[in-house]
Amino acid sequence: MSRKIRLLIVEDEPAIRTGLVDLFVFHGYQVECAEDGREGLRLALSGRYDLLLLDVMLPGVNGFDICAQVREQDREQPIIMLTAKSADEDVIQGLSLGADDYVAKPFSVAQLVLRVQAVLRRARVSGEVENRIRLGDTVELDCRNLSGRCGDQEHAFTRREMELLQYLHANAERPVSRDELLTRVWGYARNLDLETRTVDIHIAKLRRKIEPDATNPRYLVTVRGAGYRLLVE
Repeated sequence: MSRKIRLLIVEDEPAIRTGLVDLFVFHGYQVECAEDGREGLRLALSGRYDLLLLDVMLPGVNGFDICAQVREQDREQPIIMLTAKSADEDVIQGLSLGADDYVAKPFSVAQLVLRVQAVLRRARVSGEVENRIRLGDTVELDCRNLSGRCGDQEHAFTRREMELLQYLHANAERPVSRDELLTRVWGYARNLDLETRTVDIHIAKLRRKIEPDATNPRYLVTVRGAGYRLLVE
């Protein structure tokens, strides 16, 4: 018998926490939860979970700090943030710290389950992709070790950032749309209606790491009306 997927939910609102636990237990997950940030951080750093579901606003230690500290220890740990619907800055900050995705409150439980499944699916996939990527004379990426160099600067990458670069590199002959990236890199179903800035925020993060000038991209360019393209010189 295969082991159950282990999920950690860190949420301080009792009704939401109980509802999430019941939801994912119903879907066959092994679920643990924490009601405050300090306990959530302690559990998250244990490395026992297949995915972390973190609320942003938590007593003790907030979700951003938990995400940042987990990323310092493990750049591949799947993380989804729960954010207030009106707080767009929460979305940007969470993804900038290395979260794989975010879900805005109030959320559809069906969409939340689909997003969790998609992040877990991508975490399990290991396709035939390049392990080293070179862009011009200044950028060299080590995909296996999630590291890279742009000129004299060394950078660490998250698993999702590197998967995005690998997919764009494999399709460098053409622009790739946001919808295609959400399907092929994030693992979302094609018919899932999503309102998300996940792709754009990840592109902005990557430009700050691989571009000599992030405001004037040389390698990771926007093709108006078509998506993004990685130019391999």
